[in-house]
Amino acid sequence: MMNNSQSVEAQAGQAKAQAEEKGSQLMDKASNVAQSAQDSMQQAGQQMKEKAQDATEAVKNATGMNN
Repeated sequence: MMNNSQSVEAQAGQAKAQAEEKGSQLMDKASNVAQSAQDSMQQAGQQMKEKAQDATEAVKNATGMNN
């Protein structure tokens, strides 16, 4: 049978384990959000690059530099 001191220690150990798990879950979520933001920024950058290339081609075509 556990005495009060052992029971408190067991509860503290359980609370610590739960807090560590919760912290780990939050870190995973933060990592996922950061990865999603990075992916979005890369996609936006690629779209901007493509639009800039299209604009360059349009100017070349308009000025006859593409012939």
